[in-house]
Amino acid sequence: MYSITKGAILGLTLPMARDLGRFNIRVVTLVPGIFETPVGSNISPKVIEAMNKMTPMGRPGHPKEFALFVESVIRNSYLNGTNLRLDGAIKLGYM
Repeated sequence: MYSITKGAILGLTLPMARDLGRFNIRVVTLVPGIFETPVGSNISPKVIEAMNKMTPMGRPGHPKEFALFVESVIRNSYLNGTNLRLDGAIKLGYM
């Protein structure tokens, strides 16, 4: 179910931006990777090590990095109709 809803959100981003842009409403989907959060504090060190190996950065993202990302999206008033990833290049399938 997660994949279906995620795909739907990604697929709706551009059509919604096209429909809502005339009202100065921007639609941008932010796609975060693995980030240090309080939820992750219960994850075993072994799992954390495995997740860190999945990204070329070798570590999870920090909340401040995500906040800066969001701030840059908000500040750029011409950004619209796109899906932006912040995942340390984990999508590359780094081994």
